[in-house]
Amino acid sequence: QVQLVESGGGLVQAGGSLRLSCAASGRTFSSYGMGWFRQGPGKEREFVAGISGSGSFTYYTDSVKGRFTIVRDNAKNTVSLQMNSLKPEDTAIYYCAARRPYSTGSYYLGNSYNYWGQGTQVTVSS
Repeated sequence: QVQLVESGGGLVQAGGSLRLSCAASGRTFSSYGMGWFRQGPGKEREFVAGISGSGSFTYYTDSVKGRFTIVRDNAKNTVSLQMNSLKPEDTAIYYCAARRPYSTGSYYLGNSYNYWGQGTQVTVSS
């Protein structure tokens, strides 16, 4: 079982930056692929970014490429999402998610993840 706790959300003006963090419990964190998803007002949940267990592979949805960066620190059991050049359309609740070791599903799909955090609100004002 993995427990995930997000932090770092808040209110920021358009063009600003935020860094989200996700702290994970467990002794085998490096075995879990991780992802960030978001759900905006009146929208369905969508994939934002993903990272493999070793950190060697990263994945991004097109709308955040070049603006967001996902990184992980396996020694600290954390995964972070650095968000730059934020836009009002980035406003959403952001969720951290973990996939079990040896999962074969796509990083881009929510049903490939087994554990979810409670979410953190990001609001970007225009």
